[in-house]
Amino acid sequence: MRTTMPLLALAATSFLVGCKVGPTYEPPKPNAPNVWSEPLGGGETHRSADLAQWWTTFQDPALASLVERALKANPDLRLAQARLREARAQRGVAGAALGPDLQVAGSGGRERQSANQPLLGRMLPPGTDMTSNVYQAGFDASWELDLFGGNRRGLEAADAALAAAGYGLADVQVSLVAEVARQYTAARGFQRRLAIARENLTAQRDIVALARSRYQQGFTSSLEPEQAATVLSLTESQVPALETGLHTALHHLDVLLGQAPGRVIQDLETAAPVPAAPAEVPLGLPADLVRRRPDIRVAERRLAEASARVGVAKADFYPRLFLAGSFGWESAQSGSLFTSPSSTWSLGPRFRWPIFDTGRIRANVRVQDARREQALAAYEKAVLTGFEEVENALVTYAKEQARNVPLRAAVASSTRALDVARQQYASGLTSFINVLDAERTVYQAQDNLVQSDQAVAQDLIALCKALGGGWPAPGGSAKG
Repeated sequence: MRTTMPLLALAATSFLVGCKVGPTYEPPKPNAPNVWSEPLGGGETHRSADLAQWWTTFQDPALASLVERALKANPDLRLAQARLREARAQRGVAGAALGPDLQVAGSGGRERQSANQPLLGRMLPPGTDMTSNVYQAGFDASWELDLFGGNRRGLEAADAALAAAGYGLADVQVSLVAEVARQYTAARGFQRRLAIARENLTAQRDIVALARSRYQQGFTSSLEPEQAATVLSLTESQVPALETGLHTALHHLDVLLGQAPGRVIQDLETAAPVPAAPAEVPLGLPADLVRRRPDIRVAERRLAEASARVGVAKADFYPRLFLAGSFGWESAQSGSLFTSPSSTWSLGPRFRWPIFDTGRIRANVRVQDARREQALAAYEKAVLTGFEEVENALVTYAKEQARNVPLRAAVASSTRALDVARQQYASGLTSFINVLDAERTVYQAQDNLVQSDQAVAQDLIALCKALGGGWPAPGGSAKG
């Protein structure tokens, strides 16, 4: 007992005061601008807001339902959740290296010793039976004191990897909800464009009937009904392409929801308008983006992990000290194995120190240093990419809103012009070509307006995604 107490005291002291080799990690401080460079002309404000459920600002129950279903069943999200669980288990593996290791072992068998080895200082005479039974059982314990912090650096790396996996799950969720919303608005846009095409087909068929009637009555030549039929056929040719776009968007929605294509069409068979963008879109400041975007936080945690890995590699330069002990029983007869005379024990420190390894440790340190440099570059790129995506989304969203205003006015004026042209043609006051031109103009203006409405909604979706919206815990990591 007097021998073991100093060893235990030495172990405890070494563990408490042991240093950690390698760089001490400090998160980088990106040079974020004070405000966004693009003017806020589309209803955006610098006011900070919770973007965890930004899609609810569209006030579209169907969209909200689709997002909720996707968050429960999407395969990519389940894959990211499994990666998070893997990282959590790996963290447990790294943490276990800091504690003692206790094993139970036992054996039993018959063995033969060499007759030519000295036994108690004399050689055995020929013919001596050298076979015997051997039974062993006991406990073996070992505890690495981690004097230079290699295992603790390993735990730091595992902690960082676990956090990165959590933010990776959040990043998948951000992309998922944005893609669901984008495909949903695309489907609604195609539905509205199909409705406009079919409304125009009805009107154009009336014009064809009127032109043929006037031709049969001898008021016009055959040119007018042929021209009207041409316009009708061109409009009819647009319908299959629009139907293709609609079904493609619906099929992609099915996959995002984790189901076979062809099912979500039943939920969206009733046409509805493209979701309207809210009047105000709070952005926050550029400095908020670094904390809000999960991909940037993934890159920062990967940098922290790479920094800790340098310490793990450098710890291999130094000796590793273990406190080892064993207690057990050994006997030639199984019946007397667990008796006091058969007991054995040992206790004492041991160490391992690499003296020559042909440069392996130094090369590994260089490897980890290079990986840390790569992780730093990846982090800096992620920050810059985040700023770029927000700035691009801002200008795209604002300019599409500006384009939407004259398109809406064009639909109103072209509709009035078509009504006048039809009335004048029916009265014989204008040529048929003016009616056809007015029809084409109305149809094109209506179609352009719907596409612009869809673009406004999708540009807002892209802006919310660029801002890192769509995950529930901007102050922490996602859970899986």
